[in-house]
Amino acid sequence: MTAAAARTEGGRRGEAIGYLLAILGVLAFSTRPVLIRLGYAEGVDAETLLALRMGLSLPFFVAMWAWSRRRAAGPLASGDLLRTVALGLLGYWIASYCDFLGLRTVPAGLGRIILFLYPTFVLALSAVVLGRKPQRREILCLAVAYAGLFLVLDAAADSFDAARLGGAGLILLSALAYAAYLVGSANTVPRIGSTRFTAIAMMAACVACIAQFFVLRPADHLLVSGKVLGIAAWIAVIGTVLPVWATSEALKRIGAARAALLGALGPVSTILLAWAGMDEGLTGLQVVGALLVLGGVGLLTLPRR
Repeated sequence: MTAAAARTEGGRRGEAIGYLLAILGVLAFSTRPVLIRLGYAEGVDAETLLALRMGLSLPFFVAMWAWSRRRAAGPLASGDLLRTVALGLLGYWIASYCDFLGLRTVPAGLGRIILFLYPTFVLALSAVVLGRKPQRREILCLAVAYAGLFLVLDAAADSFDAARLGGAGLILLSALAYAAYLVGSANTVPRIGSTRFTAIAMMAACVACIAQFFVLRPADHLLVSGKVLGIAAWIAVIGTVLPVWATSEALKRIGAARAALLGALGPVSTILLAWAGMDEGLTGLQVVGALLVLGGVGLLTLPRR
């Protein structure tokens, strides 16, 4: 085999690994809302479950930070450090807390459909903050996605009381916070590296979630059952650390555009898991709405020609 052929073969292998890692990250992340709902069924509150998740995740991100420091080209500027910490609090503390609170009343599958709208918020924030004018195709994708969300919510209107509407609003707020995190990180990540950025952002969020618990709840709430501890460990390792690492590695191999397209698997996987594990279901009209949301957001994340 020639050197050029070997490089081509190596590139294809790396690309295939990238796709597998992206799918692994999406599927691992999609288990999180189902496990959160199962935790609530065991009587644990949002603040305790979130603190357990972040406390169990923290050692992994400390190790990630230590590893990234050894590979870093230079020291981290104080401005970049403060900006990364602030973005971590926004994208992984505030967004996570709103999501956890929303999932107290919103079914896991419906919650993922709502959260999956975050690329539409990225588009809107980019227009407002960065002055990037949306293209006609992007506006059409927005219309399709939100028409689908309207169908999903309208078909479930009979089961929506004030608490569930409030939960849906909190998940929308979570999507907005995460979108703001993505827009805000666009200029910082290239300067300090994705691994170091993610590690610092996650460490800041972990500390904030743990501190929040001790402010809002007595310490003995951490004395949970073995089942709840197992659920929290799954959310921490499989639903948080694994997808963060897998997605980071996938981005290096296949790029953000193709990795984003695979994100459409997430809501589908969550809906199937919720149906199998928690007897959640969607009506025919809701399925049509969900497909419109997935299609609109999927087309939105397609790279331009």
